[in-house]
Amino acid sequence: MYFHIIRHSLRVISHVQFISAISIMDDQKEFVNVNLNSSEFILSSQSIEHNKNSNFKNNEGLSITYGIDDNPPWYLCIFMALQHYLTMIGAIVSIPFILTPALCMKEDDPARGHIISTMIFVTAIVTFIQVTFGCRLPIVQGGTISFLVPTLAILKLPQWRCPSMASINEMTSYDQEELWKVRMRELSGAIAVSALFQVFLGYSGLIGKVVKYVTPLTIVPTVSLVGLSLFENAAESASKHWGISMGTIILLTLFSQFLTNVKLPVPTYSKTNGFSTTKFNVLLTITIMWILCALFTMYDYFPIGHPARTDVKIRIIGDSSWFRVPYPGQWGWPTVSVAGVIGMLAGVLACTVESISYYPTTAKMCGAPPPPIHAINRGIGFEGLGTVFAGLMGSGNGTNTFGENVGAIGVTKIGSRRVIQYASALMLIQGVVNKFGAVFIIIPEPIVGGMFCIMFGMISAFGLSALQYVQLNSSRNLYIIGFSMFFSLVLPKWLIAHPNAIQTGNEILDSVLTVICSTSILVGGLIGCFLDNTIPGTPEERGLIAWANEMNLTSEPTTGEETSTYDFPVGMKALRKLVDEMD
Repeated sequence: MYFHIIRHSLRVISHVQFISAISIMDDQKEFVNVNLNSSEFILSSQSIEHNKNSNFKNNEGLSITYGIDDNPPWYLCIFMALQHYLTMIGAIVSIPFILTPALCMKEDDPARGHIISTMIFVTAIVTFIQVTFGCRLPIVQGGTISFLVPTLAILKLPQWRCPSMASINEMTSYDQEELWKVRMRELSGAIAVSALFQVFLGYSGLIGKVVKYVTPLTIVPTVSLVGLSLFENAAESASKHWGISMGTIILLTLFSQFLTNVKLPVPTYSKTNGFSTTKFNVLLTITIMWILCALFTMYDYFPIGHPARTDVKIRIIGDSSWFRVPYPGQWGWPTVSVAGVIGMLAGVLACTVESISYYPTTAKMCGAPPPPIHAINRGIGFEGLGTVFAGLMGSGNGTNTFGENVGAIGVTKIGSRRVIQYASALMLIQGVVNKFGAVFIIIPEPIVGGMFCIMFGMISAFGLSALQYVQLNSSRNLYIIGFSMFFSLVLPKWLIAHPNAIQTGNEILDSVLTVICSTSILVGGLIGCFLDNTIPGTPEERGLIAWANEMNLTSEPTTGEETSTYDFPVGMKALRKLVDEMD
């Protein structure tokens, strides 16, 4: 969670560093490097000897050390894969810190570590398949905050609300375990079934037709509300000790914003630039604050049992086994309900929209040609299959493209898909080492709360960045933005205060409507999409022309070389021969 911080502070800062690591398009549609060279990873472009042409320019003028089809030496792949692994691990492990309390799990339950390990294991499998057979771009696929919003809405239904802690403590160990497992099975079934829509959307080729309705004014409320709707979770964790939380916020802001070009004696090293704080600022922040909490614990500054103490959940490590291989149905076979499936569709749609926007950006970062429609279709289809797999494995979450790793490509100038394949191998190993997942569970909660404050804010800002394509001096656009976002916060908030407000006489219909109206990203996305596609407006006013040019969604490869970048690793000659014979 605190390391979700790495993800969403790698998504958080997927966007703190995504913004500072990639190239953006200005009003004249010319690409401008934004602090591209201000932060280097352990292996910078100047410190690697490429066996081809070092620092060749891609088609957008960006300097790339290893392109998408290049295969660096295996020993370099390991080190470069480690950088991508460290970039995403924080984002992965942070999700259970919000999920597990809603599942009615006790804070010291060793199964929390099992869930983290399952998420890492799923990320490894899905990432390898996506990079090798899916869209073929060097992206990392893993757990996402987008699924947490509908998850929390589902778990707030009357039948899934947690009993009091006193009641939980009076239960037997078996009953306590079954209490959260039955909820996990409900989520697993909802995730797996709802993801079939994404599979259909990708493999049916509908993306090319549907995407014209997914406009910037649809993306803004959908993505922004992912962060805004979770402010209560951030406040709850941060309020456990505002001093520790504010210290976390200050350090992360200092390292990620003010010291991007300042060299400090920290673990990140580049032969050319020496020591630097950049890129591992989240990890550095967590480490410093964790050590500070340990010192306060050592001298009993915090009372026994205080959330800021480092020994509150320490027994989880001892209770966890060293090795554990996740498997489908490990919490019991998933159950399916109409309300759950429809609610999870909100997360599926949000992830689909987000991934579509990441694919062209990733291609630019790694020097590849714009992804053709068929590659985007295939990527969305495999992402859907990955989410089905995540649901069956009982991770309690789906999968989505990690924006922070896209930003990492811009910083390291290493866009090889082989590196991501090595990274997936590292994740696979860590996914079966159960002690590893347990370590992240014991991070003091106030640290996580501080990271959430920045992370969720950055997610919201990333959604708002789509406004760069539309005309903000248009009263039409301002109306759509304002109403879609404000009403999407009002309605769920009211339903939380009045859980039995919807009474149609049909219990299933009541649950479905409650979940839909309680899921802010679904309400906001639907309102934004409906209003933008029905209220009259010019293409320029709606931002459609700039959006289409930026995303390259209408581009198709014209040369064999461009086509080969997105080909399957084997069997393409036979496939093309078969197609030619059919023609």
